[in-house]
Formats: sequence, structure tokens, C-alpha cells
Amino acid sequence: MLSSEKIKEVKEFAIKIRIETIKAIGNLGFGHIGGAMSIADTIAVLYDAVMKYDPKNPNWEDRDYLICSKGHAGPSIYSALALKGFFPIEELMTLNKPGTHLPSHCDRNLTTGIDMTTGSLGQGSSLAVGVALGNRCCGRKNTTYLILGDGEMQEGQVWEAVLYAAQQKLSNLIVFVDYNKKQLDGYTADINDLGDLKSKFEAFNWFAQEVDGHNVSEIYEAVENAKKQNEKPSAIILHTVKGKGCSFAENELYNHHMTVSRQQMEEALNVLLNELGRR
Repeated sequence: MLSSEKIKEVKEFAIKIRIETIKAIGNLGFGHIGGAMSIADTIAVLYDAVMKYDPKNPNWEDRDYLICSKGHAGPSIYSALALKGFFPIEELMTLNKPGTHLPSHCDRNLTTGIDMTTGSLGQGSSLAVGVALGNRCCGRKNTTYLILGDGEMQEGQVWEAVLYAAQQKLSNLIVFVDYNKKQLDGYTADINDLGDLKSKFEAFNWFAQEVDGHNVSEIYEAVENAKKQNEKPSAIILHTVKGKGCSFAENELYNHHMTVSRQQMEEALNVLLNELGRR
């Protein structure tokens, strides 16, 4: 269980991730703001309270691995990496610009601290299963974390990976589903309803939990419960709000990818900075 002091720290880290992500996307003028915001609390928990890693040795073989299959949420991970010292925070202002090391979607060949290239939705699931299986074969005592989008869950490749992970009893694999109920073209329920994801994972012989994806204590406890599993991979369904914490995006239906004006950016930053100051 996290102490009250640690909970405060992780919440503040999540706000800082949102601040830096909005600054980077706002500086560019457009970007995948919705899904980057909805997953920020989970990223904060992972980098500030859960994962083992070394910014000075990002390729440390025994580190925990994070694979963001919904690669367009990469900017929020870039913000966490910069805040943790993997690269200078000033580099965030080069997001998706010519010559950048921070492309729109995650690329392990370009960005220090990114463990796997992703972007074509669904493929990250297979990659994460391969990483988890490979690490186990090498005798490493680490965990592979995978972030999936809810629209991405409509991909058949995801369920092939889910089936295989259960067959291989990959207890070193923990999957987060960012269930923000929206995808690029609207609500997931209107496009291809996912139904009860927890029951679906359980039917595939996974250990599954549902949590408030903006409650850092619930996220942390779910990870701790998942780590207790010895023979099953784990799924944590995060009930989230797309655009959470970004004033101009949170209540918009089509907030998957948005243009961002200077005024919108400044207003959103003021809200978050005020929230940070009250803590």
C-alpha cells in the first residue's frame, strides 16, 4: 500500500506529465491529446512507484519493460522519461518535428527509454508477449507492462496474443487497457462494442481486475495483486476519461487528435499549474 506521502507524490507526477505533454503538443499545434491524457495516471504510477529502471543505463537487461501498443500516446511517456532524466526535458519541444528523437508514435530506435516501436494498432500485444517470454527464457526476474487502447481491442491480433500468453502462463506480463470508451471515430460502443472486458480476459484464463484509471492508489494495488499471480498473465481494465485533465479536450467527443491553439494550451496549463500549487 502506498503511503499518503507517496500518493501525493505520484498524483503530482501525473500532473507534471500532463503539463509537459500539453506543452509539447501545444508547441507543435496538434497531436493525440485524448489518449495521452487518459493514460497519464497509470504512467505516473509505473514510473514513480512500480517499475525498476535506470535512466543512466536505459538498456539495463533486468529492467522492467513498458510497451505502449497505442503508440500515439507516446508523448505522455516521453514526458515521464524526460522528467525522470532519460533525456533533457527541453527535447520535448521537438515533438514530431523534423530531425526529432520524439516521433508521434513510439520508436525504440529514436527515443532513449522506449523499449519497443509501436504504432500499428494491435502489434504491440504480440511484441509484449514475445518480450515477456524472452525475458523468462533468459531467467530474468522482471515484468513486462503493456498498454492497449480500447479501440485497439477490436483487433484480432490482440486476442491471438491474449490466447498465447495464457497458454504460456506468462505471469510476468501485466496488461493495461485504457478503457476511455472512445476511439478515433466516436464511442467504442457505437462502432464495435467491447462488452465486459474483464469477463473476456477471464474466459481466456487471465487474472483480470477493473479499477478507476485516474485513482493512483487503485492502479498501484491492482499491479501489486497482479504480481502475486504465478501462472496467469494479468489484465487491468482502466476506466478512464479521454482527455482527462486537459480543459479543452476532456469534454470533447472527437478528441483523439486535435489542433491546439496557443490560448487553449495556456488555459489548460493554468488549470494544471493551479492544481499542482494546491497540493
